[in-house]
Amino acid sequence: MDLTSAQRKLAFAVIVLALAGLGAFLLWPRSPAPSQAAPGPTTHGVASTPAPGPVSPAAAGSPAASGPAANIYQWLPFTQADLTEAARVVRQFSADYATYSYTESADRYVGRMRGLVTPALAASLARSFATPGVAQARIRQKQTATGSGVITALRAFGASSLTFLVTLSQKTFTTQQAGKTATHKASNDYAITITRSSSGWQVNDIQLASAGNS
Repeated sequence: MDLTSAQRKLAFAVIVLALAGLGAFLLWPRSPAPSQAAPGPTTHGVASTPAPGPVSPAAAGSPAASGPAANIYQWLPFTQADLTEAARVVRQFSADYATYSYTESADRYVGRMRGLVTPALAASLARSFATPGVAQARIRQKQTATGSGVITALRAFGASSLTFLVTLSQKTFTTQQAGKTATHKASNDYAITITRSSSGWQVNDIQLASAGNS
């Protein structure tokens, strides 16, 4: 059937509108459905890296401290090597001081400490060891003892002296009348002062810590 001129113009207008609507439908951007969201780009064999979290204000505003640690020995009248050697002498002295046997003479008892103590302290220790009543009881009971000391603190220091607080532990063995051996354990805190001379560190005083140190 032949169309009139007016009908042909109307048909053309309808086709143009239909094509325009189809083009708009195809070209208009659309968001994917939530259940069909497009996957992000991936790399074969490499796990995806999560986005970095927020940086805390403290981390962002407080740079890490830098610089060498303070050397406290630059403010002290002795070096670290001095302190180490002094502590070694004190520990050795503590063990020798707390260890003895009833078979020993005062000279032999003090002889172990000759290089560790001053001559004045050596003479004082010898007199104490040989005190008549104490020495006789030690021999009668066949008394022996072993001990050691643990440094717990540095009480005081000077240009050429150090005073350590030492916990001295001692185990004493005595023979009773029935022939049985009794064991007694004791522990006391002492203040031990050590001085530095041309020959090295030497202990020059030992007292109970509660009595102070002169």
